[in-house]
Amino acid sequence: MKINNNVILITGGATGIGFALARAMCENNRVIICGRRENKLIEAKKSLPKINIKKCDITSKTERKELLDYILNNFGGLDILINNAGVQKPINFALGNNEFIDNDFEIDINFKAQIYMTSIFMPLLLKSNNPSIINVSSGLAFVPLSNFPIYCATKAALHSFSISLRHQLRNTNIKVFEIMPPYIYDTELKDGKINLEKPPFGMSSEEFAKIVINSLTNDKYEIGPGGTNDLSNVIKEDFYKKFDMMNK
Repeated sequence: MKINNNVILITGGATGIGFALARAMCENNRVIICGRRENKLIEAKKSLPKINIKKCDITSKTERKELLDYILNNFGGLDILINNAGVQKPINFALGNNEFIDNDFEIDINFKAQIYMTSIFMPLLLKSNNPSIINVSSGLAFVPLSNFPIYCATKAALHSFSISLRHQLRNTNIKVFEIMPPYIYDTELKDGKINLEKPPFGMSSEEFAKIVINSLTNDKYEIGPGGTNDLSNVIKEDFYKKFDMMNK
């Protein structure tokens, strides 16, 4: 994968992993980040003046269309789509159904929106000379954490979607990557607050972004540093051979 001279869209790009990827890519590419919180986008722009920002709730059909029009009108196309946006909520079903009321947003942003984003930008990617889709799942897609059952399930679904999408697009120029982060301690994912104190495990978003960029340039399609690769190896290489045979 060529990481230069691209138009790149990063959802949830104002903080955490998305912002770290924007920082790593903005020098040699035209990078657009989008998110729901305009104040965070403005802060990101102040820190990285070269990036472009667009307020967008990717769970909204109307706002997705506005984002598509913005990119077409200002950049003429798209080369790389990074489906990074996500939220994580603790839910305890033992407390009864009321625990889940109004929490379907986690499903919408973590999985449904990723599918819609992939679909709406597919025509632009098919016209690109260097097209890629990069889905950000999680190590928890393979070994779930019971406190976050919906989050883990959506990431497992995104992993499955990535495999199928990669197979469907195998005869096109579009490369499909999956990023499987370990515990990234300086994100707002869990409670909206960044933990600035480094724990004894995990890694920073900046460390993670460096590994991801190196892996992308070497066309490593499943990227899981920090032990996540060991989790993803639950799906062995022979699985992919059987998958290819079943889906010819």
